[in-house]
Parts: sequence; structure tokens; C-alpha cells
Amino acid sequence: MICLALLVFCLIERQVRQALGGDQTMRRLYPGNRAVRPTGNMILYHLASLRIQAGTATNPPTILITHAVQAHLLELLGIDETRPCWLDTSNPICEIQV
Repeated sequence: MICLALLVFCLIERQVRQALGGDQTMRRLYPGNRAVRPTGNMILYHLASLRIQAGTATNPPTILITHAVQAHLLELLGIDETRPCWLDTSNPICEIQV
């Protein structure tokens, strides 16, 4: 389990850094607004306060974003906050294998 958790941790960090391109730095991760390379720890710290709003018959569930850095990180990770992954059956990553 620990190896799997570390793998996910590293893959999240890698995806964000690759999506940033170039110098692989971003702002708003630390106080002072300085440009730094995102670490897995800081990425998960900022994403930890995300909440999901339950869906209804007419509205799908959505991810509630409270900070701009969260929206930027979700964008870098390729996550659409208006369409959580489990609803997207065309994405092979989101398929549930039984």
C-alpha cells in the first residue's frame, strides 16, 4: 500500500510539472507569491480542502473550488470540475473493471 501511495504521489507531482512546461514553476503555492517548482506535498495540501457538491436529478455533481490555485492545479491535472471522472465513461482511466 505504501508503494502504491508513493507512486500516486509522484505521478501527481510529475503531471503538474509536465503540464507547466518550460521552467516548471508556478505561483500561489507558498505565501509571498514566489515562483517555485510544485511538490507533491504542496499540491495535495492545496487540493485537500476541495469538496464535492452532490448531484441532483437535473444537476450533476461538481467539485467546489474555493481558491484560484485549486482551479489551476485541477486544470494542470486535466480534471474538469464540472464533470468528475467517474461520470466520464469514454475515459479509459475512469473505467471500472469488474
